[in-house]
Amino acid sequence: MSTQTAIPVRLWRMLRLISHLLWGVVLTGVLFPRYSRQQRVRATQQWSASLLRIAQIRLHVVGRPDQLYPPNTLLVANHVSWLDIFAMNAVVVSRFVAKAEIREWPVIGHMVKNGGTLFIEREKRRDTARVTKVISQSLTDGDCLAFFPEGTTADGLSLKPFKSSMFQPAIEAGADVLPVALRYLDADGKVNLAASYAGEISLLQCTWNIVSQPEIYAELIFGLPVNCRGKSRRELCQHAEMTIATALSLPLPGKKPVAPVDLPALVQSDPLPTNSRNPVHSDLR
Repeated sequence: MSTQTAIPVRLWRMLRLISHLLWGVVLTGVLFPRYSRQQRVRATQQWSASLLRIAQIRLHVVGRPDQLYPPNTLLVANHVSWLDIFAMNAVVVSRFVAKAEIREWPVIGHMVKNGGTLFIEREKRRDTARVTKVISQSLTDGDCLAFFPEGTTADGLSLKPFKSSMFQPAIEAGADVLPVALRYLDADGKVNLAASYAGEISLLQCTWNIVSQPEIYAELIFGLPVNCRGKSRRELCQHAEMTIATALSLPLPGKKPVAPVDLPALVQSDPLPTNSRNPVHSDLR
């Protein structure tokens, strides 16, 4: 078991996180309406990177895309934590498609709503059709969007089945689908469960678990973009599921673990500690 931070350190981190989240509400609610798209993208990236630093999240990236906001692109990622959105936005900024319940989260709900998140009522089929139309139009207009096809969080030790319905708007927009594999590790390269927001845990308890860790390594592994033209949503879903499972060496639901994939070269920068079992390089501090 990893050493936990002292109580005063946890409280200080919590206070800084809350203050930063409140600044995010002001940023997205007051300044974003006056910003151009480029200004919003840059501000989102910088704010997200600052949040990770406050929470002592060390970000390591494999296969970073060339653009901060790749147009007409749908990012598809596995889902582990409430940190996922901000870890991804620190590297590639996108508008997220999220379940409607997130709007009710304290502070974070207001911020992501003001930041352009598209919310969907998963229980209402009619709402799915509405959101599909909005996503398709946003992609056509040059937006970069992201969603979690598992539909819920996992603990990082396994994947849940991917749902194919949200790939349809990418097909209609002729967009690129970019798979993103995400996991949280400790200094030894083992999965760190402190970041997981799975099960019955509350948002407050998950955040407390995060600030209790001396540091957490968030690893993002980007696959290669695949254009949707001529492909079915089932094919795209299976491709994303296999790419992410392979990158994380996790089994597909009901299947044996897959072999690790040959990953793209990294930007050479600060390495993980030498005792890491999964040595990748950090390109963001």
